[in-house]
Amino acid sequence: MNIKNLIKEAHETAEIKGWWDLPVLRNGSIVDTIPEKIALMHSELSEALEEYRKGTELFSIYESEKGKPEGFCVELADVLIRIADLLGYYQLDNTFLEALRLKLAYNKTRSYRHNNKKC
Repeated sequence: MNIKNLIKEAHETAEIKGWWDLPVLRNGSIVDTIPEKIALMHSELSEALEEYRKGTELFSIYESEKGKPEGFCVELADVLIRIADLLGYYQLDNTFLEALRLKLAYNKTRSYRHNNKKC
Protein backbone atom coordinates (compact mmCIF):
# COMPACT_ATOMS: atom_id res chain seq x y z
CA MET A 1 0.00 0.00 0.00
CA ASN A 2 1.29 3.47 -0.78
CA ILE A 3 0.51 6.66 1.12
CA LYS A 4 -2.04 7.95 -1.41
CA ASN A 5 -3.94 4.66 -1.22
CA LEU A 6 -3.84 4.77 2.59
CA ILE A 7 -5.27 8.28 2.58
CA LYS A 8 -8.01 7.33 0.10
CA GLU A 9 -9.04 4.13 1.89
CA ALA A 10 -8.91 5.60 5.40
CA HIS A 11 -11.00 8.61 4.45
CA GLU A 12 -13.53 6.68 2.35
CA THR A 13 -14.07 4.25 5.22
CA ALA A 14 -14.50 7.07 7.73
CA GLU A 15 -17.04 8.79 5.49
CA ILE A 16 -19.00 5.57 4.91
CA LYS A 17 -19.07 4.92 8.66
CA GLY A 18 -20.47 8.42 9.34
CA TRP A 19 -17.46 10.10 10.93
CA TRP A 20 -17.74 13.08 8.59
CA ASP A 21 -21.50 13.60 8.68
CA LEU A 22 -21.69 17.36 8.96
CA PRO A 23 -22.23 19.46 10.83
CA VAL A 24 -20.45 17.77 13.73
CA LEU A 25 -22.24 18.99 16.85
CA ARG A 26 -21.21 18.84 20.51
CA ASN A 27 -23.49 20.43 23.09
CA GLY A 28 -25.42 22.18 20.32
CA SER A 29 -22.35 23.88 18.80
CA ILE A 30 -20.57 23.09 15.55
CA VAL A 31 -17.18 21.55 16.32
CA ASP A 32 -13.98 22.59 14.56
CA THR A 33 -12.95 19.20 13.20
CA ILE A 34 -9.18 19.73 13.12
CA PRO A 35 -8.63 20.06 16.90
CA GLU A 36 -11.01 17.17 17.53
CA LYS A 37 -9.28 14.91 14.98
CA ILE A 38 -5.83 15.80 16.36
CA ALA A 39 -7.03 14.94 19.87
CA LEU A 40 -8.14 11.55 18.57
CA MET A 41 -4.66 11.03 17.06
CA HIS A 42 -3.22 11.77 20.51
CA SER A 43 -5.55 9.23 22.06
CA GLU A 44 -4.31 6.51 19.69
CA LEU A 45 -0.71 7.30 20.68
CA SER A 46 -1.75 7.05 24.34
CA GLU A 47 -3.29 3.66 23.64
CA ALA A 48 0.02 2.54 22.05
CA LEU A 49 1.82 3.74 25.17
CA GLU A 50 -0.59 1.77 27.36
CA GLU A 51 0.07 -1.39 25.33
CA TYR A 52 3.78 -0.86 25.94
CA ARG A 53 3.27 -0.18 29.65
CA LYS A 54 1.19 -3.37 29.98
CA GLY A 55 4.23 -5.26 28.78
CA THR A 56 2.62 -6.43 25.56
CA GLU A 57 5.25 -7.70 23.14
CA LEU A 58 5.79 -5.08 20.44
CA PHE A 59 5.22 -7.65 17.70
CA SER A 60 2.07 -9.05 19.32
CA ILE A 61 -1.26 -8.57 17.56
CA TYR A 62 -4.15 -10.12 19.44
CA GLU A 63 -7.94 -9.97 19.39
CA SER A 64 -10.17 -8.49 22.04
CA GLU A 65 -13.17 -10.49 23.24
CA LYS A 66 -15.19 -8.76 20.50
CA GLY A 67 -12.67 -9.72 17.79
CA LYS A 68 -11.07 -6.26 17.47
CA PRO A 69 -7.34 -6.32 16.66
CA GLU A 70 -5.26 -4.99 19.55
CA GLY A 71 -1.59 -4.37 20.28
CA PHE A 72 1.16 -1.78 20.10
CA CYS A 73 1.42 -1.81 16.29
CA VAL A 74 -2.35 -1.82 15.92
CA GLU A 75 -2.56 1.41 17.90
CA LEU A 76 0.19 2.96 15.77
CA ALA A 77 -1.78 1.87 12.71
CA ASP A 78 -4.79 3.70 14.16
CA VAL A 79 -2.67 6.88 14.38
CA LEU A 80 -1.78 6.62 10.69
CA ILE A 81 -5.39 5.87 9.76
CA ARG A 82 -6.62 8.95 11.63
CA ILE A 83 -3.94 11.14 10.03
CA ALA A 84 -4.75 9.74 6.59
CA ASP A 85 -8.47 10.32 7.12
CA LEU A 86 -7.88 13.99 8.00
CA LEU A 87 -5.59 14.43 4.99
CA GLY A 88 -8.23 12.86 2.78
CA TYR A 89 -11.05 15.03 4.06
CA TYR A 90 -9.12 18.23 3.36
CA GLN A 91 -7.62 16.81 0.13
CA LEU A 92 -4.10 17.36 1.42
CA ASP A 93 -2.53 14.21 -0.02
CA ASN A 94 -0.24 15.98 -2.51
CA THR A 95 0.68 18.74 -0.06
CA PHE A 96 1.42 16.15 2.61
CA LEU A 97 3.60 14.10 0.27
CA GLU A 98 5.58 17.22 -0.63
CA ALA A 99 5.90 18.18 3.05
CA LEU A 100 7.07 14.66 3.86
CA ARG A 101 9.65 14.73 1.08
CA LEU A 102 10.93 18.14 2.16
CA LYS A 103 11.08 17.24 5.84
CA LEU A 104 12.93 13.96 5.22
CA ALA A 105 15.46 15.81 3.07
CA TYR A 106 15.86 18.57 5.65
CA ASN A 107 16.38 16.07 8.49
CA LYS A 108 19.38 14.66 6.59
CA THR A 109 21.04 18.10 6.85
CA ARG A 110 20.66 18.42 10.61
CA SER A 111 23.54 17.98 13.00
CA TYR A 112 23.96 14.87 15.10
CA ARG A 113 21.12 14.83 17.66
CA HIS A 114 20.48 18.45 16.70
CA ASN A 115 23.57 19.54 18.65
CA ASN A 116 23.18 16.89 21.36
CA LYS A 117 19.59 17.45 22.45
CA LYS A 118 18.63 14.99 25.18
CA CYS A 119 15.41 13.73 23.55
